[in-house]
Amino acid sequence: MGKEKPQLFDEWPEVYDRWFTTPIGSLVKQYEAQLILDLLKPKQGEMILDAGCGTGIFTLDILSIGSTVIGLDISLPMLIHAREKLRGYPFQTVLGDILTLPFREDYFDKVVSVTAVEFIGNAKGAVKEFFRVTKRGGSIVLATLNSLSPWALRRNAEAKERHTIFEKAIFRSPDELRSLASVRGVVKTAIHFRKEERMDGAVGIELEGKRKNAKSGAFVAALWKKP
Repeated sequence: MGKEKPQLFDEWPEVYDRWFTTPIGSLVKQYEAQLILDLLKPKQGEMILDAGCGTGIFTLDILSIGSTVIGLDISLPMLIHAREKLRGYPFQTVLGDILTLPFREDYFDKVVSVTAVEFIGNAKGAVKEFFRVTKRGGSIVLATLNSLSPWALRRNAEAKERHTIFEKAIFRSPDELRSLASVRGVVKTAIHFRKEERMDGAVGIELEGKRKNAKSGAFVAALWKKP
């Protein structure tokens, strides 16, 4: 699988955002956002690329710290949704493909991409582009859904039954994610509880999974530094 057609995501913006307003979705968002920020460590004044920014749901956390963000996505409806949501912040949108980023080399202080690479077959090509546009010493953070997690098994089953967007998804394990770059990286996971878990139980499970540095969390993120 190579490039995905923009139409794959065009009907998703409102549905995507709505899920994160549910009790379990809100908790998932909290832990995923924290992991991204812990790895990316955005700073005030930095220029950051959010590759596959979608509706900007994770972009807002970065902007709130004071970074300037360019959000790139292949879906115009997603970008329009993000632009409206982030009005007033130092945020610009670019319609484009992750595999052919329309930016010169060494342009960004950091690059982040959240839950976009699972829709790209040539993930190594995407990571190569992220490195190309990042300044030396800069960070690249890539997050996706973990193939070792029960959440991935559920997504696969639902996709086959209902023909959802995840029929086209490629989930990757922590080791597979780590192998996408030639330099050594740090890989961590989050969301160690199941979707059906009670809220009070989910918090305890998450803390225990983090303490054990468990590799089976539903959300897996890698950090690389550009030499």
